[in-house]
Amino acid sequence: MLKILGRASSINVRKVLWACEELALPFQREEWGEGQKSLQDPTFKALNPNSLIPVLQEDDFILWESNAIIRYLANTRQAEWLYPQEPRARARVDQWLDWQATELNTSWRYAFMSLVRHSPAHQDARLLAAACKGWNQMMTLLNEQLARTGGFIAGEAFSLADIPIGLSVNRWFETPLDHADLPAVRAYYERLTVRKGYAKWGRNGTP
Repeated sequence: MLKILGRASSINVRKVLWACEELALPFQREEWGEGQKSLQDPTFKALNPNSLIPVLQEDDFILWESNAIIRYLANTRQAEWLYPQEPRARARVDQWLDWQATELNTSWRYAFMSLVRHSPAHQDARLLAAACKGWNQMMTLLNEQLARTGGFIAGEAFSLADIPIGLSVNRWFETPLDHADLPAVRAYYERLTVRKGYAKWGRNGTP
């Protein structure tokens, strides 16, 4: 059976949990990152030297990095409906997976740490205003893409890319900032909520 190491409040862990839900994969989750199970523990560092979650264990196979994990799960379960084999269709999915991990993640980091985590190191008003503006700009780009597809991020059908993007949309709505008026993003948010995995691991009140 699959074992997923990490706390369920982590957006990156929730990518893997939602992917398992979509693929109907049984798993065990082991809490790491809170309390006595420190990510600096030598036992954990032997699995992931970066001391980050999630980590996937399947038999003697260990894998870290959330996007690599969800790709692996889709590939090993021949889930072409989720992660297509056709090169151009797959490239579109990969494009948005990578965009979420780089451009979108970078845009929200300061604002999220300030407004949700209440980090003392992230309370500069000027930097916070710039971060909120940048985050809204990235979400506006997302809105434009969703308006073009009329459905999901990489096209008309749900794909692997919608897992990190959908969690990111939830984080934006759950963070107390002035949100741009983005009707295609709002419609997408509602569209995703009918999926069992998103209702359980995405839109569940956790930013």
